[in-house]
Amino acid sequence: MSKPIIKLSSLAFLNTIKKNNDRDWFQANKETYLKELAVIESFADQLLAELNIHDLIETASGKKSLYRIYRDTRFSTDKTPYKTHWSGSFKRATQYRRGGYYFHIEPGNSLIAGGFWGPATDDLKRIREDIAFDDAPLRKILSDPTFVQTFGELRGEQLKTAPKGFDAEHPAIDLLRYKQFLLVRKFTDQEVLDESFLQQASLTFKNMRPFFDYMSEVLTTDSDGLSL
Repeated sequence: MSKPIIKLSSLAFLNTIKKNNDRDWFQANKETYLKELAVIESFADQLLAELNIHDLIETASGKKSLYRIYRDTRFSTDKTPYKTHWSGSFKRATQYRRGGYYFHIEPGNSLIAGGFWGPATDDLKRIREDIAFDDAPLRKILSDPTFVQTFGELRGEQLKTAPKGFDAEHPAIDLLRYKQFLLVRKFTDQEVLDESFLQQASLTFKNMRPFFDYMSEVLTTDSDGLSL
């Protein structure tokens, strides 16, 4: 029987940081941090290998995917110096593969996610124009049983009114209001610590592909199907 990759100690360390979020404590426990970081790096390395089975990833290694645990407190009212989660992201290779993969490990708030967090203005306009022209392809993806079972629904920040240049009465106004396009699947602590979590994370990423393929086509080809 294979062993879980994410350890209980990896979650416990995060809980301890929440109670001792200061530099003196962190420096005194730096060795423990590095030990747990190595566990997360191993998970990220294995997840990258799984991803490359069904996609092509530009991120060079699991270590390269990880975000630093040190918080940027310059513009935040929260001055605690350390994050209380592990996280990382993987970049799909070449300009023709759009969409990003993200993982977030935190006691009580772990998730696998992906999509378009902050689309460029031109990209957002192109997406909306495609939806306005024909929303059926995207609705088919969003209503697919595998999509619904995995992600529930499309998430992301939305406008309260119609975007500029689009009719508020457009039948696809519910989709046109999106400013972000995010796919999120939550996991319990028990699921994260299970030996199947790596495969479930990879499968979650794989189930994003119809959505990513649609978006990639919209963002990299013109109305005649020619590369932009």
